[in-house]
Amino acid sequence: MAETTTAYAGNTYTADLAPGSLITQDGQIQWAGLLIGPGTPFNIDRSGLTGWEDLPEYDASDAERPTSHGAWPGSRYAKPRKIGGTIVLVPEFNGVPEAIRALRQALALLDEERWLTVRLHGELLAVRARIAQRVVPADQGFATQGSSKMSVQWLASDPRRYTVNEQSASTTAPQPETGLNWLPNGLTWPLNWGEAKSTGDAVVDNTGSAPTSPVIVFRGPCSMPTVTERVSKRRLRYAIDLAAGDELVIDTANGTVMLNNTASRRHTAMADSSPEELFLLEPGRTELSFRPDASTPQAVMTVRWRSADW
Repeated sequence: MAETTTAYAGNTYTADLAPGSLITQDGQIQWAGLLIGPGTPFNIDRSGLTGWEDLPEYDASDAERPTSHGAWPGSRYAKPRKIGGTIVLVPEFNGVPEAIRALRQALALLDEERWLTVRLHGELLAVRARIAQRVVPADQGFATQGSSKMSVQWLASDPRRYTVNEQSASTTAPQPETGLNWLPNGLTWPLNWGEAKSTGDAVVDNTGSAPTSPVIVFRGPCSMPTVTERVSKRRLRYAIDLAAGDELVIDTANGTVMLNNTASRRHTAMADSSPEELFLLEPGRTELSFRPDASTPQAVMTVRWRSADW
C-alpha cells in the first residue's frame, strides 16, 4: 500500500522531473511527476502504447522526374511523434478521488514540454512531449466504482527518443610536445620528442539509430573557439574572446549561443561556421577537434549529448 500511495500522493505531477527517476520496473511509464503502470493505481491497457516503437511520419523532398519514371530522392525530415495509450484506473486501490485529481493535474494542457519516459526490457527511453488529448468516459463504472479507461495522447515535437543518462566528453586546447631532450653529450637514439599533453580531440559515441543534437561548451581563456567534426568537416567557429571563467554554450537543438547564460552571441558565428541546428552527431563514433586561435592550457571544450533512437 505504501508503494501505491507514493505513486500519486504528495507530488507535483507536472514537475519536470529527471527522465526515469521514478521508474523501478519494466512496463512503467513516467510522465513528468506521475508514475503509470505496475504498482500504481494507473495501469496501461493490454493494447499498450501506439507510436512509441513506430517510425514517425515524415516529409520528403523527393522530386519527380519529368522525362522518366520515378523521382530523384531528396531529404526526409521526421514530423512530431504521436504517442497514444489507454490508462486503466484500478478501483481496488484506496484513494480513488485523489488518483483522479492526480490524473487531472498531470494530463492537463501545458505550454512547456515535459519528459515522457518508458521502460521496456530494461531499456529506458524518453521524449519531450505535451498532452495532446485526454478522453475520460464518465460512464456507470466510473461514477459508481471509480473504474475507467481513459485514452491519452502525447505529442513530441522532437520525434527522437533519447537515453535518460546524458553523457559528456571534454578536452583542453592542443598542447605541443615537450621537444627533444638535449643531453650534455648530444642527442641519443632513438629520438624522443615527448608526448603532447593534449591533442585537443574528443570522441563521442552515439549508440542509437538517429542523429542527436549536442550541447557544446567552450570555457576560456581562449580566442576564436572552434570545433570541427573530422569526417564531415562541419564546424562551429565564433569571433569572440573568452576570458578566464567565461563560458560560451551552444545548444544545437535550439540553435542558441549564450555567453555565461545571459547574453546571446549567435551573431559572432563566422562565415565558415555551420548552422547550429545542422551540427549533429550521427549514430556511431564521432571525432571532434577543439582548435581555438589562441588559448591557454586552461581552455576547455565540453560536449554533452544523449544517444538518440527513432
